[in-house]
Amino acid sequence: MIYEQIDRNKRKTYFIFFFFFLLLAALGSFIGAYFFDNIYSGIAIALVIAIVYTLITYFQSTSIVMQMNGAKKLESAKDAPDLWHIVEDLSMVADIPLPEIYIIDDPSPNAFATGRDPEHAAVAVTSGLYQMMNREELEGVLAHEISHVKNYDIRVSTISVALSSAIILICSIIGNAYRWWIPMNRSNDRDNDNSGAIRVVLWLVGLVFAILGPLIASLVQMAISRNREYLADVSGAELTRNPQGLINALEKLKESTKPMQRVDDASAALYIDDPNKKKHFSGLFDTHPPLDDRIAALKKTFE
Repeated sequence: MIYEQIDRNKRKTYFIFFFFFLLLAALGSFIGAYFFDNIYSGIAIALVIAIVYTLITYFQSTSIVMQMNGAKKLESAKDAPDLWHIVEDLSMVADIPLPEIYIIDDPSPNAFATGRDPEHAAVAVTSGLYQMMNREELEGVLAHEISHVKNYDIRVSTISVALSSAIILICSIIGNAYRWWIPMNRSNDRDNDNSGAIRVVLWLVGLVFAILGPLIASLVQMAISRNREYLADVSGAELTRNPQGLINALEKLKESTKPMQRVDDASAALYIDDPNKKKHFSGLFDTHPPLDDRIAALKKTFE
């Protein structure tokens, strides 16, 4: 069952990344047609921005994400012995190198993993989670994050953050361009009139892109996050051979309604639970699957 779920999540992820690049191509096509009268130039610009963002984020993901979220690195086990030894033990069980360990000074309980592969990975927990959870529950949460590392979810998440940021940047460029350029047509020539009308239509299309592009990028990133959380829950419970620890931890996370004080929106989907504590009626804009559903899935899998 778990392997079928892995295969399904991989297929969904490939589709989502394909959609990411379609959105990038659409944005690039607009930029090319509107500003350069050449679609391919715009696509090339959009892809270059995406590639640069991806490479920078890919190779510097740990330092970038940790700095975004105000995390401080533990230098030795004496700084937080329980946390250090749990990560050390779980890494040995998962057969991966020991990730770097960070603590975020925030009373809201949460945790996440990041990096480009198991050899360049890091896990972070908030001070609130470290104080709230007992050892069994802390093991459950950290096993969930170690599973993200072992399953290479961190690589997928890192690339999705980069692509989402690139799309948001491109949409911002389009939006800012409209502040100083408004399509006007002052010629009486019929052909120029037609050209002016086309540019007005393109201007309206670009305006829609500028408004909806970041929203669509965020939705795609959320879809990736939601798909991966269920798998990491099950994989983490298998690592500890104690699903009840993670179930209890998720129950405590459900009871906590206090949002984190400092959250970077681009990395919000990395956390084990929504750091902003924003729940929408339809669930469409939630960065994470409902905790009740995750708890039910764990109970069903290990009953």
